[in-house]
Amino acid sequence: MFDYAKSECKRLNLNGVGKVRVNRAGCLDRCDFGPVMVVYPEGIWYQFVDKEDIDEIIQSHFLNGKPVTRLILSDTLA
Repeated sequence: MFDYAKSECKRLNLNGVGKVRVNRAGCLDRCDFGPVMVVYPEGIWYQFVDKEDIDEIIQSHFLNGKPVTRLILSDTLA
């Protein structure tokens, strides 16, 4: 999923200085949730299962500024 997210952001020209950076990290202290990503500067944590989830995050959040509520980790909501 990391490679897919990175290639999609590059394909959509979302990567680069001041744009989206897809960076590999450990479990980010959320190992129990499976694969996760955190989006800064908002600090929104997502869990995802497949490419469709990644596509939805990219389209909704990265391109349109609308977080994908159904994929946000519930323990990170204020």
